[in-house]
Amino acid sequence: MSSSLSSARSRAALRASARISVELLLVLVTAAVALWLLGRMWSVVWPLIMGLLLTTLTWPVARFLRRHGWRPALAASVVTVLFLLVASAVVALIAVPVASQSGELTDGVVNGMHEVRDWAAGPPLNIDDAEISDGLDSAVERIQKSAGSITTTVVTGVSTVVNGVVTAVLALFLMFFFLKDGPRFLPWLERQLPGRLATDVPVIAARSWDTLGSFVRSQAAVGLLDAVLIGIGLWIVDVPLVLPLAVLTFVSAFVPIVGALFAGFVAVLIALVSNGPTDALIVLAIIIVVQQLEGNVFQPMIQSRGLGLHAAVVLLAVTLGGSLAGIVGSLLAVPVAALVSVFWNYLREQLTEPPREPGTGAGEPQADAAVPS
Repeated sequence: MSSSLSSARSRAALRASARISVELLLVLVTAAVALWLLGRMWSVVWPLIMGLLLTTLTWPVARFLRRHGWRPALAASVVTVLFLLVASAVVALIAVPVASQSGELTDGVVNGMHEVRDWAAGPPLNIDDAEISDGLDSAVERIQKSAGSITTTVVTGVSTVVNGVVTAVLALFLMFFFLKDGPRFLPWLERQLPGRLATDVPVIAARSWDTLGSFVRSQAAVGLLDAVLIGIGLWIVDVPLVLPLAVLTFVSAFVPIVGALFAGFVAVLIALVSNGPTDALIVLAIIIVVQQLEGNVFQPMIQSRGLGLHAAVVLLAVTLGGSLAGIVGSLLAVPVAALVSVFWNYLREQLTEPPREPGTGAGEPQADAAVPS
């Protein structure tokens, strides 16, 4: 009897395991198909994502104007123009001082090259001019041989710039329409969806919108912190162009990994050509310390509080996103993880049974609990 019962339980367990495995396999196949479709539509999805992120950044201003009697179209137009003016001012704040000191920087680069050459000629390297000339000739020969690949790289870079400009323009237009008609979206969505979806989807959409806003604000806070700390360090070392470098650091914080590397490289290069190798090493040390504090302390703490994610989840999400999709994956990893958390928390709320009232029997169904809220 016991052997028969044990055999029946084993078969039931196997059937349950097989059913769960098939269901998980279907979920994975569905997710793979969804990601494939997302990749095929990326030229449309990427401007949409950028437009949403820009809207979360500019919506507080548009909401303030709308609450004070401005018409939606006028408020959206003013905010869009202000955003363009601020973006142009940031670019000018970086470009104008650099252009005004371009002569000094050029002289510094030339002097820096001479210093490197003199250093290479002395101990311990003891490289003479003939060896340096041979090295330069070899480099020129390699460049000439790889002219075809360089041309391909240039063409690819130009195509990337054009695609970036098109994406930026589309994102700005989408931001305008989101600012103008955004509050109408949820009521419209409720009218389009049937049954229970008319309640669940708008709630998840509203929570996701709040989460995206928290992400953008946290990124801005991290970028501002980086800009202030690195700017103070550059000012102490007496590196020129402190303000443009600080602004560049703030802007580049919105592009993970590459943005920080680019801003740090520019700061170290300017310190090298203007102040010499010693100050350049000091600036490099300052940037490494600040970047380590940002990546391991500030960013996980700020984003975990604003997005409701543990700091370890933020670090793992950025690592996974970068390994799967590079820079874009690193940029979107944290908000995607936060949106998944929003969906899971809402699903858990709906599946959790409400507590029974005192005096209610176990076999007596509750009228209120039968219909989920």
